[in-house]
Amino acid sequence: MPRVRNPILPGFNPDPSILRVGDDYYIATSTFEWFPGVQIHHSKDLANWTLVTRPLTRKAQLDMRGEPDSCGVWAPCLTHDGDKFWLVYTDVKRKDGSFKDTHNYIVSAPAIEGPWSDPVYANSSGFDPSLFHDDDGRKWYVNMLWDHRRRPQLFAGIAMQEFDPVQGKLVGPWKNIYAGSDLAFVEGPHLYKRNGYYYLLTAEGGTGYRHAATFARSKELWGPYETHPQKHIVTAKDHPLNAIQRAGHADIVDTPDGKTYLVHLGGRPIGQKRRCVLGRETNIQEAYWGDDDWLYVKNGPVPSLYVDLPAERDDTDYWAEKRYTFDKELHQDFQWLRTPEPERIFTVADGKLTLTGRESIGSWFEQALVARRQVHFSCDAETIIDFSPTDERQYAGLTAYYCRYNFFYLAVSAHSDGQRELIIMASEGSWPEGKLRITDPVSLPNEGKVKLAYRIRGLELQFYYALLGQGEELKPIGPVFDASIISDECGGHQADGSFTGAFSGVACSDLNGTEGKAVFEEFVYRPVRHETDRYDVQAQH
Repeated sequence: MPRVRNPILPGFNPDPSILRVGDDYYIATSTFEWFPGVQIHHSKDLANWTLVTRPLTRKAQLDMRGEPDSCGVWAPCLTHDGDKFWLVYTDVKRKDGSFKDTHNYIVSAPAIEGPWSDPVYANSSGFDPSLFHDDDGRKWYVNMLWDHRRRPQLFAGIAMQEFDPVQGKLVGPWKNIYAGSDLAFVEGPHLYKRNGYYYLLTAEGGTGYRHAATFARSKELWGPYETHPQKHIVTAKDHPLNAIQRAGHADIVDTPDGKTYLVHLGGRPIGQKRRCVLGRETNIQEAYWGDDDWLYVKNGPVPSLYVDLPAERDDTDYWAEKRYTFDKELHQDFQWLRTPEPERIFTVADGKLTLTGRESIGSWFEQALVARRQVHFSCDAETIIDFSPTDERQYAGLTAYYCRYNFFYLAVSAHSDGQRELIIMASEGSWPEGKLRITDPVSLPNEGKVKLAYRIRGLELQFYYALLGQGEELKPIGPVFDASIISDECGGHQADGSFTGAFSGVACSDLNGTEGKAVFEEFVYRPVRHETDRYDVQAQH
């Protein structure tokens, strides 16, 4: 079988839920505050994946305005009951501190492309819900329990209750069926049935470098569940030099020929500070069932960088330059933040992306920011902007963005006297507030298009600009920044509290409230093979 290098979904694609329907495989991953909600990729061979849909597309399904960074859609679970697809997800309204407001919903569709139903509300007692379809036709809803009274460990276990699809609600008694192992922080449950056992796969250890996937089983649906003899079937917590770190939050799938594979999240840290610039990615491991009816990861529990899969991976598209034009609709690579009303922040027509300035780039409510994932350690980003600000409260341009606390932003703005200028805003702080650094402005003509660009080479980021019609040669502007700031480890929250990834995109703000508009004619994302390729092909330790 061909050897394929992890990850199979590079860049920000955490909390994978995998499913096979016939010869088709699907993986759903978390999108947090990015809209539309949930990414679903499709594959025929487990090696090559294509984004096919983001099912949460309208206000009735998802409205994240006002939600803090790394809230929103957590840990979707995608299943099929032989008739239709089911998707369970959490919409997190608050996550920091003792309290969490976590509302759980269920949607369904006859086909993966939809149409996806309006949501059925399930509960708010915890997060990471999943749906298990038993062979007697009954459906069981499983999620973790959050208890604000338990200190310091607020994760109270895994709860289960029956879901009645006819009534559209949870019914009958609920029970805490599994407390987890001594690693603690039990969450992310998935339930399976095989050879007379019910199996429960959970995530533990937090989302950082102690993360793990823990397995348990019971002869009875309601338990008690005994923990796997290894406890954790995949983890890198005791192997700090492994290429894939933060491994956990897993799901399993069987192939038509009887093989079993496990998908899990993981991060690839770079630099001495061990920062996961590309966020948490989806990886795959070959697994097998032992004679003791327990599942084991081949060569595990440490995740392997290289895995034998049914097909070779074609990386041509991965390394191809993406030159986006804006003719009729936004390319599916792009998302925006929080709002289900995109018409208020952008339009696409006649080869132009027009952003309507709303709140600041750090807003949790309504900001005009459109971006795509950074999926390479080294890359270029370029755009052409036409923008005529009147003062310093209007600004628009190119951004390397993680969250309100951590971003780099090359923006066309204006002095208070109306003179147009170019500035860099760098938010490089962390919890509880980012520290905004603004470079000395570079004066610009008051009219004319400007080309904006940045180059990331591993741990270094440099901005560039050019005045179109005046030679169009890109010139560097500002200092070389630390590109690793755009990472989970610097995401502005306490330890293990930032969950997304680096984005590359464009933004526009009008803090005067006058809806100033910035026009972008193209966006280029260019992967670069650089010495940092060593991070991509690092040998297994």
